[in-house]
Amino acid sequence: MFLLGAICLQDFRERKVYWFLFPFLGMVLCTIYYGVAVDSIVFLLNIALNMIFMVVVVLLIFLYAKIIAKQKFVNHSLGLGDMLFFVAIALGFPTVTFLILFVNALLFSLLGFLVLKGRLHQPTVPLAGFMSVFFIVLLGYSLFFKTPSLYVY
Repeated sequence: MFLLGAICLQDFRERKVYWFLFPFLGMVLCTIYYGVAVDSIVFLLNIALNMIFMVVVVLLIFLYAKIIAKQKFVNHSLGLGDMLFFVAIALGFPTVTFLILFVNALLFSLLGFLVLKGRLHQPTVPLAGFMSVFFIVLLGYSLFFKTPSLYVY
């Protein structure tokens, strides 16, 4: 949660996050997931499926930015830190859980941005920051309360 908090603070303040936080976050989440995974093959398959999903999402955003919005892609339509955050999160959960969490984190980010748009210093969305808040709350809740495991599916 410390790494997520650091990402959140940096993204909200400067819209720039130290790149090395993302590999550390990915390693921590991957280690946690591997520790509770039933089988190494299932673990690797889930990671591969999550990465394929991330590539498709980023490719669709790229195509939208270039063809429809006619904007630059990196750091205009989607930040490099956001993409690194997606990869780090993809390493930490089974595929079904990841898809549900990813979509909900994006919805949380959209709602958070709409609510806080007037208070933010820059017009861009701190996507990695909002998603970090989502995962801090989610992981904190699942840590302190008896909830179904995030790693069941």
